[in-house]
Amino acid sequence: MKLIVGLGNPGKKYENTRHNVGWLVLDKIISDFRLQISDLNKKNINAEIFALEIKKQKIILAKPLTFMNESGQAISALVNFYKINPTDLIVVHDDKDLPLGEIRVQTNRGPAGHNGIKSIIEKLGTQNFTRVRVGVAGEMLEKMETADFVLAKFTSEEKKVLEKVLAEAVKKIVDLIK
Repeated sequence: MKLIVGLGNPGKKYENTRHNVGWLVLDKIISDFRLQISDLNKKNINAEIFALEIKKQKIILAKPLTFMNESGQAISALVNFYKINPTDLIVVHDDKDLPLGEIRVQTNRGPAGHNGIKSIIEKLGTQNFTRVRVGVAGEMLEKMETADFVLAKFTSEEKKVLEKVLAEAVKKIVDLIK
């Protein structure tokens, strides 16, 4: 079994922001596979949970309902509940150090300044999980404070690129399933 988690912040205020690109990728998977929210959500885990099968392997998708900087709380609860080895965890998140349109898949790496990843590493006691880093950097980054930039919504020009990026991220995630 694999656990795929998209990082983001709950609430209308944060919908379609750069920091919620992990949720946007999961939304694309949910849409592509026509998934419905699972009854598993009643297990007192602070996340929206979806289940599917890819390549004959059970997959749990989760969107933590904690704020980004506390992502480790929900993810450690999910890992413990489903008895997931951290090596079977895939975390999808924004990365302001990568240009919009670029995606990197890495395993066993430090947080590189990402507070959501830092929280996960602290709660799991390991960094040995896979990250799908989705670039969100753009020209506005140099003109804004980092927090304001990642919490801002995508521009109309960026949205055009984003559609392709979300599809590519889904393809990369499916490719990770063995």
